[in-house]
Amino acid sequence: MSWTYYDKRPRCARDLSCGDRHVYLTYSLRRVQCSGCGGVKSERLDWLADNPLYTKRFALFVGRRCRETPIQEVAEELRLDWHTVKELDKQYMREQLRRAGNPAPRVIGIDEIAIAKGHQYRIVVSDLERSRPIWFGGQDRSEASLDEFFAGLGPGKCSKIRWAVMDRWQAFRNSTRKEGHAPQAAILYDKFHVLKHLGEAMDQVRKREYARRSGKDRRFVKGQRYALLSHWENLSLEGRKALRLRFKANKRLNTAYLLKESFDQLWDYQTPGWARRFFSQWRDALRWQRWQPFQKFAQMIEAHWDGIEAYGHEENKVPLGFVEGFNNKLRTIQRRAYGLRDEEYLRLKILTCMLSKL
Repeated sequence: MSWTYYDKRPRCARDLSCGDRHVYLTYSLRRVQCSGCGGVKSERLDWLADNPLYTKRFALFVGRRCRETPIQEVAEELRLDWHTVKELDKQYMREQLRRAGNPAPRVIGIDEIAIAKGHQYRIVVSDLERSRPIWFGGQDRSEASLDEFFAGLGPGKCSKIRWAVMDRWQAFRNSTRKEGHAPQAAILYDKFHVLKHLGEAMDQVRKREYARRSGKDRRFVKGQRYALLSHWENLSLEGRKALRLRFKANKRLNTAYLLKESFDQLWDYQTPGWARRFFSQWRDALRWQRWQPFQKFAQMIEAHWDGIEAYGHEENKVPLGFVEGFNNKLRTIQRRAYGLRDEEYLRLKILTCMLSKL
């Protein structure tokens, strides 16, 4: 036989404020004792947060504020302890993940992020169709670390993966190709990483042209780094005028810029054959230029052509724009989380950054 009694101790939980007034709810808690085992069970109140000093809707309010505002500012605004705000934010993000459900991706993006100095990395896997990260973990960017993702996903869901977008890191490719992971998936190399290498080659050509010049002739090369790395359509009118003036004074720099801009056409071809023909013509245009950085870039493309050629198939046109946007989002999160040593908090921030508000 069980019997119920009320805990006579007064309990208060902070609720949403009314104007500039803080609101607290006072309540009593029922407790049930079992006459058989002698155990005591407390009543579960669904409107309370994990921290019983706050209501669940207050915790959700704190979590919504922390999406765009640093913890310290929220703590000062609500007159709460810094650690309390962080724990309430964690509860909010866990609830977001619970409502989002378990992922079953068909198109995944794999990338690594540096979490500290000394080349400390973690791997982030995203569902590119749903435009959200679904896994953050590992101890580094090794093959064994990515194996943890596939093991957690399970063989059934792994078999549904059709495309895997990644950079040229061999460990990611090896892990994806393992039996029981996603050997059936087409490997696509992230074009933003590829174009990053092309931008670096363009910058090295600019530096060499600057070194070849002397005296007043250097003014036509100096200070044009960001303009030369930008796409022509993204330049302002003043930027285009400045580049035209530099190109008239330096024909080699003009040719290098045109080659850099024309390479973007590679991603527009609908069939691998036409993409290959375009690349062969683009590489032939380098033959008489004697630009070692561009030649090195072309050799890199040749060595990894299978992962680039796969993007030429019409069925492989996956939304790669999310990858670059997500990378910018990650950098913002890391700047705001600078100094935090709680990796679990960083994991939750990354996994929920693309989810809708509760």
